[in-house]
Amino acid sequence: MTSVADTHAASPSAGWRAIVADWAADRETFKVPWGKAMMWIFLLSDTFIFSCFLTGYMTVRISTTEPWPNASEVFALTIGGQSIPLVLIAIMTFILISSSGTMAMAVNFGYRRDRVKTAALMAVTAALGATFVGMQAFEWNKLIAEGVRPWGNPWGAAQFGSSFFMITGFHGLHVSVGVIYLLVVAYRVVRGRYEARGNYQIVEIAGLYWHFVDLVWVFIFALFYLW
Repeated sequence: MTSVADTHAASPSAGWRAIVADWAADRETFKVPWGKAMMWIFLLSDTFIFSCFLTGYMTVRISTTEPWPNASEVFALTIGGQSIPLVLIAIMTFILISSSGTMAMAVNFGYRRDRVKTAALMAVTAALGATFVGMQAFEWNKLIAEGVRPWGNPWGAAQFGSSFFMITGFHGLHVSVGVIYLLVVAYRVVRGRYEARGNYQIVEIAGLYWHFVDLVWVFIFALFYLW
């Protein structure tokens, strides 16, 4: 016969086993699937990093004694003999925001289990993201050719170059990783991997990442290019 003392001794062990079982094997925790919870945790940590970058940039810009380069002039393009301010940045922003729409449609069709439309819309989203990265590479090349470096530039405060390359480079890395991520998921959708599981939740998880990348760009656009 089991004594009361033995029951109390076994309780902690049983409790820990129950906790591990709840958090393992892709179970839902607090009614949130494990994969989605992990993506939210990752995005939260990334939010802290981007916040530190943007806060550091604003602190440097406010405290510097040298004049900060005029973004309207630095990021202008000459088209037909006319200098048009921020035209490239405006197009890049339009492309990235549009990609959020195609990603949202992909998630919608994913829950309808329409493999073809889901994969096609994810491929379109990835193509828009790749276009954004290509235009950003053009922007980098243009500024480097004009003399912008992490330690200086021809127009004013030396910190401009380091802030620009650090913030846009880190965001561009996220977009590039997102493009690869979307293409891999789209390929698996076409191959029927998630159809066999009966769960297209990975499409929504990929969408969370992509919407986050787009949202971060809105803050970069407002604080770095429009300020």
